[in-house]
Amino acid sequence: MAAYGLYTHIQANRRRSVALLIGLFFLVYVLVFAGALLAEALSVEAPIDYLLEAAFYNALKAAPFATAGTLVWVLIAYKFHQKMIDALTGSHAITRADEPHLYNLLENLCISRGITMPKLRITEDNALNAFATGLNEKQYSISVTRGLLNALDDAEIEAVLGHELTHIRNGDVRMMVIAVVIAGVVSFFGEMVFRLFFQTSFYGRGRSSSSGGGDSGKKGGGAVIAIAIAVALIVVAWILSIVIRFALSRQREYLADAGAVELTKNPDAMISALRKIENRGELAAANSSVMEMCIDNPRQGFADIFATHPSIDKRVAALVKFTGGRDPGPLAVPGPDEVPQLGEAAAADGPWGSATDGAAGPWGPRQH
Repeated sequence: MAAYGLYTHIQANRRRSVALLIGLFFLVYVLVFAGALLAEALSVEAPIDYLLEAAFYNALKAAPFATAGTLVWVLIAYKFHQKMIDALTGSHAITRADEPHLYNLLENLCISRGITMPKLRITEDNALNAFATGLNEKQYSISVTRGLLNALDDAEIEAVLGHELTHIRNGDVRMMVIAVVIAGVVSFFGEMVFRLFFQTSFYGRGRSSSSGGGDSGKKGGGAVIAIAIAVALIVVAWILSIVIRFALSRQREYLADAGAVELTKNPDAMISALRKIENRGELAAANSSVMEMCIDNPRQGFADIFATHPSIDKRVAALVKFTGGRDPGPLAVPGPDEVPQLGEAAAADGPWGSATDGAAGPWGPRQH
């Protein structure tokens, strides 16, 4: 199941990334129009046709400023998104001197396929999880939690690293970061519009109560319709910004699992890593956007359709079916004293034991 570097998936992700950026500006312009419509409805006595036309004209005038503001937001996210994620998760960059064996595991995977090595980070959290971030080769990073290092053996950690490398190679990481940026921009503009609505509504009520009510019926008809349209547009834009994240194909997780197996040639290690991570990946300090980037996201929606990741059971079943791996079922995670320190299990012949004992996976010798 050679999914690593799958050309069609990579090309599709590139197209989706461009479409997401175009969609971002479209949603911003929708919010600008909604804000202009609210402002007109609360300040001008006119029928709905006039309010819509005036709002469209004002939105056109505001569009250059909205475009500039969105570009600034995107540039800030492009430059500083890693620092923001580090602040949320407590991640920090490490070098070979800090974690030589972990560093070597990642470096060997990259060398085996001629991949530019991403930066390596450790998240100081007892949860079992990992995630990749970045928008280009100079920015790509892989973060693993301290809990993951303590609970998984070398082969399982290597499988997790291979999973995240596949996400980078397939363009999943870039697309997820862009989706997070979209959610942030839409939330920001949406909040601005609502603030404008409530402030203008408050002052508008004051003015209308002090003025006569002779035209209130005529004003109310157009204004009520305009306000309803504007609120509906804001709600739709907000929902679309959320749906965009959920619409990102969950197929990416299956492909990343398969890519890890293609890199390591060890489906059992990927399966056992997923079983140990299962329901133990909650990063308490991370928001939902960061959790969506992780190898497993225990924060699922109220229905499977809103889940950002397939269930561990489905992912393991796919690995068993297509790679011949063996599923041990849910696994208990050993305590820190029961887990060998990173690198202790690696014998001279490789990270899965010596060639003499035939150990090739967590369930004993592989049959040849």
